[in-house]
Amino acid sequence: MRIAAYDTDLFRDGPGLLLADILDDDPQVRAVVEVISEVRPDVIHLMGFDWDLEGHALHALAAALSEAGVEYPHRFAGQPNTGVPSGLDLDGNGRVAEARDNSGYGTFTGQGGMAVLSRYPIGAVREFTDFLWRDLPGAQAPAVDGAPFPSAEAAAQRRLSSVAHWDVPVEVEGMTLHLLAWHGTAPVFDGPEDLNGARGADEALFWLKLLDGALPWEPPAGPFVLTGISNIDPVDGDGRHGAMRQILSDPRLQDPQPVSAGGVAGANPAQGGDPALDTGDFDDPEPGNLRVDYVLPDAALTVTGSGVYWPAPGEPMAETVATASHHRLVWVDVALP
Repeated sequence: MRIAAYDTDLFRDGPGLLLADILDDDPQVRAVVEVISEVRPDVIHLMGFDWDLEGHALHALAAALSEAGVEYPHRFAGQPNTGVPSGLDLDGNGRVAEARDNSGYGTFTGQGGMAVLSRYPIGAVREFTDFLWRDLPGAQAPAVDGAPFPSAEAAAQRRLSSVAHWDVPVEVEGMTLHLLAWHGTAPVFDGPEDLNGARGADEALFWLKLLDGALPWEPPAGPFVLTGISNIDPVDGDGRHGAMRQILSDPRLQDPQPVSAGGVAGANPAQGGDPALDTGDFDDPEPGNLRVDYVLPDAALTVTGSGVYWPAPGEPMAETVATASHHRLVWVDVALP
């Protein structure tokens, strides 16, 4: 069974614009469809994809994929926190009702949300998206001079998820595989309080707390795959690297270390990590290419293959991959018990 995570960069400046682009065969949309149809995952976690209440954009993308020969009859897209008004000054600039004051950054509700497409039936999804950051055991919420940043009221009401956290049960051949899906915030666009760095780290560590049984919900009852974007490279770039290293070293998970030729070809001179593992093609020299997208199976599952879909320059699909997104699709094959 092939599971994939892909930040498609399919977010637009206003509601309905993504749907229009899909229906108009926009070049970026077409490139995303070609990438997915080349890899042909059984289940794919999409990120950077605008949410709408009726799911029109997701259905249109599924139709485009069907035309390309890849069928995903089962779909899920819950409302994310992006663009949802909080009514508070969450970034401490003295103003409210701006994009950074929403529960997750976004200029409209659902901008840059998430979705899951599957060849197999999807069961009852558990959504943790409204979980408050303050309620996470060991929360690293920022403070300035010992006071909650930017205010006690904001700290009391801020949600942990900048986009969403989901447990998506996929029913496969008589068993259930749990897709633990999230999209963490980028550890930049803040100040010395490191609001986004702290939030992104705790968004990732949420999953370890869930597996520990330390949250109000039971751990997944069955094998799982952790999938999404932490926006944290374990070595390079901004972000709290220790949080990602903690996840990668957790004995309940396994890291297949998917690689690509394109990552090697795009290596940055000052890079500390292995460029073959990179999943994001970002500006040079800063932040440079990074490993920020992950598919991490349950340690009890047998991994039979993995990769980052990033052809080297000059190879077939290299230009298509670059047109599609700054991120690269990550895939892992697992043998089900």
